[in-house]
Amino acid sequence: MIKYQQRVLKNGLTVLVNRDHASKLAAVNILYKVGARNEAEDKTGFAHLFEHLMFRGTSNVPDFDIPVQMACGENNAFTNNDYTDFYITLPKENLSTALWLESDRMRNLNLSREACDTEKHVVIEEFKQRYLNQPYGDEQLLLRALAYTRHPYRWATIGISPDHIERATLEDVRAFYDMHYRPSRAIIAISADIDEEEAFALVEEYFGDIEDRAAVIPAIDEEPKQHSPRRLEVEREVPATDITIAFHMGDRLSRDFFLGDLTSDLLAGGESSRLVNHLIKEQGLFSSVNAYITGSIDAGLFIIKGRLMPSTDEATAENALWQELRDIAQRPISEYEMEKVKNKFEANMLMGEINIMNKALNLCFYAMIGDITLINREAEIYRTITEEEVHDFARRIFTENNSSTLIYRATQQTTEA
Repeated sequence: MIKYQQRVLKNGLTVLVNRDHASKLAAVNILYKVGARNEAEDKTGFAHLFEHLMFRGTSNVPDFDIPVQMACGENNAFTNNDYTDFYITLPKENLSTALWLESDRMRNLNLSREACDTEKHVVIEEFKQRYLNQPYGDEQLLLRALAYTRHPYRWATIGISPDHIERATLEDVRAFYDMHYRPSRAIIAISADIDEEEAFALVEEYFGDIEDRAAVIPAIDEEPKQHSPRRLEVEREVPATDITIAFHMGDRLSRDFFLGDLTSDLLAGGESSRLVNHLIKEQGLFSSVNAYITGSIDAGLFIIKGRLMPSTDEATAENALWQELRDIAQRPISEYEMEKVKNKFEANMLMGEINIMNKALNLCFYAMIGDITLINREAEIYRTITEEEVHDFARRIFTENNSSTLIYRATQQTTEA
């Protein structure tokens, strides 16, 4: 169990403190409630761009990394469709350094033309290298655009096109910063062996006087219910054909999230899972298989996919994936299978409670999704899931009308080579 105390400063900043008596380090995690879902359709990739820009320094700190290194710390960041996260680990005696740095870039970020142009170039090259010029690079981009028609989950964190970042003006960038990088859009968590009141006082000292810039956050379009199957077939110069089928499911706070998560592990959780045993070891249809959920805040996707062996017929492979989905919906699930995946979830959660950075990150995440108590209740929720609930989930979700199928076909020339 992760113990914590929570407060909200007058400017709207949410603060969470976990006292960890076992660690000599301090973890500072700051989450901004901005991801690709908060972007306009004609200006995508901005949240990811800001992950880079936040390390460009300020007038006070020209190079963000140097003070972190001088304080014997490490730092990094990541962006996804729902939020952007920055974290620092350093000796607890240097906690003030981390708070000073984070508060400084919340209010004084260097958004000069030179800084923006430099990071725009970096992001555009990343887009090209990772998504456009790499085998299977655009696969997830195609799948998102197929499965979603209105919700901004239809584009990936990198954005729809590098053109969006290329034509972004300095005014666009500053407007995005003013809208999202402010106290009421942020959550900060500290995990360290430090008195909670002392931690709260330090956050107040460094963040309390930051003005919360007024800005209206645009509403996010809700994805309409899917009523018919969708299909996209493309050819690419890749070593083997992929078949991916995506199904809409519930949001992060719904019971369906836990049902989908457990079902995906029943299907593909390790070398003894159903997909591996049936489709790779027994039938030899695929070289790799997987099933997973996107874990999105808003209604997400359950995804099943496989990479075909050269001799496998596409129709046979696709039917085999559907057969596994029908089986999980209809045939008995052994007590051993259920217990195995439940034990895995519980073990992962317990391991996550050992690392101070995991604790700080998770505190921010659960506060962001709107139910911080889940941080200590999820193992119990997984324990309560029954075989009948899994069958019901599979029958409701794994339907043809709720499916989006992407055939990512290797060209004949590539296959023969």
